[in-house]
Amino acid sequence: MHAAIDQAVQVRLLTTALGHTVPAVLRYRQSDPLAVRMTFPPEISLDGAAVDWAFARELLAEGLRSPAGRGDVRIRPSGPERTLMEFHSDEGIALIQVRSEDVRRFLTRSYEAVPAGQEHPHLGVERGLAELFGAV
Repeated sequence: MHAAIDQAVQVRLLTTALGHTVPAVLRYRQSDPLAVRMTFPPEISLDGAAVDWAFARELLAEGLRSPAGRGDVRIRPSGPERTLMEFHSDEGIALIQVRSEDVRRFLTRSYEAVPAGQEHPHLGVERGLAELFGAV
């Protein structure tokens, strides 16, 4: 069985003006066990298309406790109840704020589906290689 975990979360898009709350979805798929995705609705993008960011599940967990990330996605605590997430692209930087409890709940569910350190059997590398070499 391929587990997929989606959790709707409210995020606050922080800009130079007052931020407003928009819906977003955190997604975890057992078939891609090292990653999480965060999807934002089309109305907050420059081109009117939904925006999907993929990053390491471990980065999300680490960012709840202390600043994490050096690349396109950076996550850090913002007080005891909020977490800040920065998304860097060629078009600019999006800074959002999310309730830490929502993220903790999502991570707990993802670790129930695939425990930390047990991701390898779910990667499907062997099956992919077998398909590549015609053994399947």
